[in-house]
Amino acid sequence: MKISFEKALLKENILDYQEKINAVHESLVNRTCKGNDYLGWYEWPYNYDKEEFARIREVGKEIRENADVLLVCGIGGSYLGARSAIEMMKGLYPGDKPEIIYTGNGLSSTYLCQVLEHIKGKSVYLNVISKSGTTTETAVAFRVFQKYIVDTFGEEEAARRIIATTDKARGALKHLADVKGYREFVVPDDIGGRYSVFSAVGLIPIAAAGLDIDEIMRGCQKAYEDLKSPDLNTNIAYQYAVARRILENQGKCIEVLATYEPSMTMIAEWWKQLFGESEGKEGKGIYPASVTFSTDLHSMGQFIQEGSKYLYETVLTVEKPMLDMTFPADEENLDNMNYLAGKNVDWINKMACEGTVAAHVETGNVPNILVSLEDNTPFSYGYMIYFFFRACAATVLLLDVNPFNQPGVEVYKKNMFKLLGKPQ
Repeated sequence: MKISFEKALLKENILDYQEKINAVHESLVNRTCKGNDYLGWYEWPYNYDKEEFARIREVGKEIRENADVLLVCGIGGSYLGARSAIEMMKGLYPGDKPEIIYTGNGLSSTYLCQVLEHIKGKSVYLNVISKSGTTTETAVAFRVFQKYIVDTFGEEEAARRIIATTDKARGALKHLADVKGYREFVVPDDIGGRYSVFSAVGLIPIAAAGLDIDEIMRGCQKAYEDLKSPDLNTNIAYQYAVARRILENQGKCIEVLATYEPSMTMIAEWWKQLFGESEGKEGKGIYPASVTFSTDLHSMGQFIQEGSKYLYETVLTVEKPMLDMTFPADEENLDNMNYLAGKNVDWINKMACEGTVAAHVETGNVPNILVSLEDNTPFSYGYMIYFFFRACAATVLLLDVNPFNQPGVEVYKKNMFKLLGKPQ
């Protein structure tokens, strides 16, 4: 993974923040920072539960061999990580089994009805993911699809097809799974949802998709080793953390994550939750937004180029595409496109990226941080997520904010429960 600040238009030197980063790093290592009860992710690349990991491999293999459809029922960090990983590494149309459908992340009756109709006559497994089991969106969908599976396959077979990822000791879903005999996996006590993709929360769907979860953990381990030192000369996660604060000091209150692959759109959605939910507190923080180029160049590109100057871009690219093709020649050339004949389409995409960065920085005066992955392999994915975990924690601690809670989210839940008439 590489990062460049050459086009970031920084007015301060990143290295001038070394003393502050040293303090942040020490608070993470010694578990003295705000929110230190949720630092389980920090050493998880090595401290993960190896026995449960083996069980994840086994259930993933079983789902691949027996399911036409896997329903992943969860919201926020309970599904975004898995979906981002699967789409990044397999693309949007992988054409293999199982088909993975994400539910429990909204309350649309139309969506639930259409999914129910879509899965009829198919072999269905369900992975419900919720620490408490009381999150409304997930609980509503789970009851609907649990009933469908029981009605379709019977109670005994449903106990094999329904897998609960939940608290190890307590909560509504834990109790339900115990009573019904569903297989259970653990949401770690000391890892919040948005940091949980490399636990059972994300790894069960990822393994079911046929992806190498051992390589994901190996990528996380490499990132852990590369980011061990707080030295801002070498630690790219801390460099990114500091650059965000410098740009905020320059009046940039919106960060736009730009990707150039449709299969990376959900990476941006996961990134937005990670940074938005971690940083947006106490009237502080940079608003995380995203675009998928070159598609959005024909809409949001205008605003980025010539609109108000409150934003900057972080451009996330992949050096080696999953697939590539050569643009064909045409004798008639009626579309006047033969000037691209014989060129790789990925090269065309990269030239679009290069031209856009130049336009936005040199003409639009929009700072650009450039982040690149070597490829879309499980190793690169694992490295990337751990990089963002470290960067997010550090950049929020530089604000003197707790990176690991989400008190604002609880407000809408209380209001919704009251309107729904939920017993107190």
